[in-house]
Amino acid sequence: MDHGVSARRWQTPDFQGDPVALAVALLGQRLVRPTRSGARVSGLIVETEAYLGAADLASHARRGLRTPRNEAMYAGAGTLYVYFTYGMHHCMNVVCGEVGHPLAVLLRAIAPEEGVAVMRRRRKNPRTGIGPPDLRLCDGPGKLCQALAVDRKLNGIDLASSSDMWIEERAPREKPEGEIERTPRIGVAYAGEWAAAPLRFVLRARSRARHAVGPLPPAALLRNPRPGR
Repeated sequence: MDHGVSARRWQTPDFQGDPVALAVALLGQRLVRPTRSGARVSGLIVETEAYLGAADLASHARRGLRTPRNEAMYAGAGTLYVYFTYGMHHCMNVVCGEVGHPLAVLLRAIAPEEGVAVMRRRRKNPRTGIGPPDLRLCDGPGKLCQALAVDRKLNGIDLASSSDMWIEERAPREKPEGEIERTPRIGVAYAGEWAAAPLRFVLRARSRARHAVGPLPPAALLRNPRPGR
């Protein structure tokens, strides 16, 4: 399969709007992070979380908090917000609000397509030289950033124009309700009533794949999950 076929790159208007709608729209789109030599490393986005700004107590911008760390959240739609957490992991978010309004979507997982060997190398344990199975290469926000070599150097880039990372259209923005699993977000127990808000979105095909043995399901399955499953 030629994963590198031409696809429309998302532009600024594609990122603008409600974070819940964007969290759904991003599912099935291709996230591309080229290497320094220009080789494509990419995968289909299969899991996201929406963060709703100052009122959302799970957001880094809760109650209007604004610091050098989260300043990128207050930039325009299409900005990448990258933060460092637990002293060991990076996580990345796609900003979708107007300037000054900190709305964003956390990218939690992708299904690898291109550059899988590069991802495997990056995800190897430096002490043992052993890496995770392919199904686990990018199945969490910290793992995803490690596999794609994302760190704070990418914080604040414009996904609509940057040569370091971008998103290509590979799926409809709207999905039938049966194709998406919606749950509370992960790791936000501190956020009071917001901890239970169903703002995590997963392609059902990916949810099934988590319990499978063997390689990742074909990209076509992730783009077009079979109904009734």
